[in-house]
Amino acid sequence: MTAGDAFRDPGRVKDLAATIAGTVAPEATYRLMEFCGGHTHAIARHGLDALLPPQVRLIHGPGCPVCVLPVSRLAGALHIADQPGTILATYGDMIRVPGPEGRSLMRAKADGADVRIVYSPLDALTLARDNPDRTVVFFAIGFETTTPPTAVAVQQAAAEGLANFRVFCNHVMTPPAMRGILDDTTAPPLDGIIGPGHVSTIIGTEPYREFAEGHGVPVAVTGFEPLDLLHAVYLLVKRVNAGEAGVDNAYGRALDADGNPQARRVIDAVFIPRESFAWRGLGHLPHSALALRDTCAAFDAERTFSLPDTPEPEPRGCACPGVIRGRVAPEACRLFGTECTPENPVGACMVSSEGACAARWRRRGAGRKSAAEGAA
Repeated sequence: MTAGDAFRDPGRVKDLAATIAGTVAPEATYRLMEFCGGHTHAIARHGLDALLPPQVRLIHGPGCPVCVLPVSRLAGALHIADQPGTILATYGDMIRVPGPEGRSLMRAKADGADVRIVYSPLDALTLARDNPDRTVVFFAIGFETTTPPTAVAVQQAAAEGLANFRVFCNHVMTPPAMRGILDDTTAPPLDGIIGPGHVSTIIGTEPYREFAEGHGVPVAVTGFEPLDLLHAVYLLVKRVNAGEAGVDNAYGRALDADGNPQARRVIDAVFIPRESFAWRGLGHLPHSALALRDTCAAFDAERTFSLPDTPEPEPRGCACPGVIRGRVAPEACRLFGTECTPENPVGACMVSSEGACAARWRRRGAGRKSAAEGAA
């Protein structure tokens, strides 16, 4: 048995699910948002929602970086890819996301653009070294988890004098997105938040305290195994029952309150918060994304290329913005499973490996049944 297997043990999963069922108040409702797309997929894969009592409702949050990137930013990446002498390096999740008029980076590649999938920013640095006569642009996306490697790549490019390396920065930050969700008075209030484990290994748990103290919403940070997630649910249910709002670390084997100060120093050396950034589904959020500092301007694709700066509409009929906000269940979108499937995606939520629509589509039936049987 591996360490991971211990956190998937069917007997322990069944016992903890029973403990949660015995802890919830019969007439109460617990609206808990799992912020991270990785949590959304883990819940679907293991069928955890089927094991919870009906009083507990799990709501998908905006923690999918591909999903929250607005069409206008993808339009910028397409513009870069179309420039002569340019190589656009991107993570695989982005290549099939529909952009303006349905055009994706995959379609741009078919049209002749040099678009290449990389697994890390360091792969993009290798492309720059191997192609000194081309401008290599790394399409940087992600929350705090993927930001340090981009910062290190910029520092390495500066140390090597790689004048043909650029970064198109679309890194976003978790606390401002949570703030945007909780500040929305037009949506039903949340009773708790399941905090993202990977992000918290960088930022720690202290940034979530403002949500507990300022909004009265408890936060339980956790990992991605069944027992991790059920433990977080249990802690949140107990907090709600007691009328308390605090921050719990249910992922102690991987993080502490301070996170990773060294990683944050690397981020701060390269990036600075933008005044505002447009998110799909959340609109413009202040100080919610990063841009390269003036000291790193030589590597900033936004200063090299004249990028389009006009809003782009969402695909017609796509409910992705509502899914991101937790207002719309994926199955409630009229395109879900008909016009929009993983093989023919209309919206980003059906493309990304962390998208809620993709999770519901790929794991529906099979994931729910296997988890329920495994814990039986």
